[in-house]
Amino acid sequence: MEQAMMAGCAQAVSSSSLSRGSGAELGSSRVASRSGAAFSPVTVAVKPKQRNSCAVRATVSGQLYQFVQSAVKALKLLCMQTGGKSSVQSYDEATKSAARAAMDDVSPKSASLNGGTTSTETTVSITVVGASGDLAKKKIFPALFALYYEGCLPEHFTVFGFARSKMTDETLREMISGTLTCRIDQRENCGDKQEAFLKRCFYHAGQYSSEDSFGELSKKLHEHEGDRVANRLFYLSIPPDIFVDVARSSSLAASSANGWTRVIVEKPFGRDSESSAELTRGLKKYLKEDQIYRIDHYLGKELVENLSVLRFSNLVFEPLWSRQYIRNVQLIFSEDFGTEGRGGYFDNYGIIRDIMQNHLLQILALFAMEPPVSLDAEDIRNEKVKVLRSMRVLDIDNLVVGQYKGHTRGGVNYPAYTDDKTVPNNSLTPTFAAAALFIDNARWDGVPFLMKAGKALHMKGAEIRVQFRHVPGNLYKRSFGTDLDLATNELVIRVQPDEAIYLKINNKVPGLGMRLDRSNLNLHYADRYNREIPDAYERLLLDAIEGERRLFIRSDELDAAWALFTPLLKELEKRKISPELYPYGSRGPVGAHYLAAKYNVRWGDNSSEALDIA
Repeated sequence: MEQAMMAGCAQAVSSSSLSRGSGAELGSSRVASRSGAAFSPVTVAVKPKQRNSCAVRATVSGQLYQFVQSAVKALKLLCMQTGGKSSVQSYDEATKSAARAAMDDVSPKSASLNGGTTSTETTVSITVVGASGDLAKKKIFPALFALYYEGCLPEHFTVFGFARSKMTDETLREMISGTLTCRIDQRENCGDKQEAFLKRCFYHAGQYSSEDSFGELSKKLHEHEGDRVANRLFYLSIPPDIFVDVARSSSLAASSANGWTRVIVEKPFGRDSESSAELTRGLKKYLKEDQIYRIDHYLGKELVENLSVLRFSNLVFEPLWSRQYIRNVQLIFSEDFGTEGRGGYFDNYGIIRDIMQNHLLQILALFAMEPPVSLDAEDIRNEKVKVLRSMRVLDIDNLVVGQYKGHTRGGVNYPAYTDDKTVPNNSLTPTFAAAALFIDNARWDGVPFLMKAGKALHMKGAEIRVQFRHVPGNLYKRSFGTDLDLATNELVIRVQPDEAIYLKINNKVPGLGMRLDRSNLNLHYADRYNREIPDAYERLLLDAIEGERRLFIRSDELDAAWALFTPLLKELEKRKISPELYPYGSRGPVGAHYLAAKYNVRWGDNSSEALDIA
């Protein structure tokens, strides 16, 4: 009887205005009632009053959610009151009423149905688990404040810190106040904005594995949420070995009763395929896949997000994006400092797990994927998975590992990796790695993708270098001599620091002679755009609040990524391969240059940026 009634409800709903929209979506949000009836995407038109696009984005998302929540509740209530016999017109009236409330210029307070009143006002409670750690203090709280300063957070929100350390609300506020800066601009008084933000920050001490601790936290959250629709976001800024404990305790004792609950998980996501799969199984015991947001902060960087825009919205690039015109692709990450006291953590993972298997591989997948059907999160992530599954498993012959050694330069002594007191004296953990990877599909067959990542190198930076093929029958080859590499066009996407995109072209030097010069067509962000680029954590936190999953890692992506590296990592550990030593502050081990030369490639970051040939 009940099933028949709900089927009648679902049929009426499917005919109502809620499911007869144009099919447009905001982000990747889809809505389903708790009774199991699926609703199509809905179109929401909003006349924004906010002063910036970020505020408009947050408002549209909030109003869409309010509308759908109100409509679903209204339809369910009407269905139960009428025994599933209400007409399509009745459902349309209910959904239109909810829409009018959500579209009002002011936040809706309630929706009325048959004399009943239902709250449609929403709030977001953000809990930073591991609030006393460096990541929380240096990145997460400052990112939340920047979002607040820019008007990107909902009108009603609360921030809670959760950790084992004994602290008061005031202690937490004092701890994070020194890290908050109004770095975007000075539209409003910075001090006032900081004070207003800190008043919304609170602290709760508890044990990570204790349901009682999270139950007490939930009570405090509810005190601030009141009767609003309560959405809850948990950011796990903690070691991975307690992810599952926190997921269990928070989901069982602190999930939202009437809104969404989402959990952001920081890397590392395991050490290999087996440990990663075990972690995923543990999380999925208590959370659905669409509740888990695996964060890789490199995907939130401006130039990485611009990668698909550069390729898919500029006709000049997409036709060239294949083996026919591209000779090799280089993904380079370098730091000019060592472990700096973090050796204990780093020694358990190494540069391959810490940088290559996640940051650089994710960028590679975005770079090499086929055009997605749409910008929907699932369509993009489907294409990334296809790329990862098309790649050859890495073998030891296409890898070089290194470890930095002590070095004296300019009268300054720089320590070796094993000089770090937290690192074993006989450690074989690589602080540098270079690898050649290949994608066995029609677009990229035979094109080497060279990765290089290291610590204690000569410079700090992250970039993508695309080296194009030589010009067939180049009329000016005599001007370049025998080294045709000097005439190669190269597209460089500098992710950090000093973000830029530039294309190296060959050009005639003005004058009566025929002198060629390699010049840069340069988009330098600091010169072109008169505003500071937001931190990656700001973008990713905002996406998590809005339910946009495009820049987060899906479980099958993770499985495919680990499948590429796990056999190699096991072989390194089994054979106890000693890393090649390189001096602190150098360009890395010599072996990396031999690896590139094996595929007739030169590392682009080691060459001069300009060429002047007579």
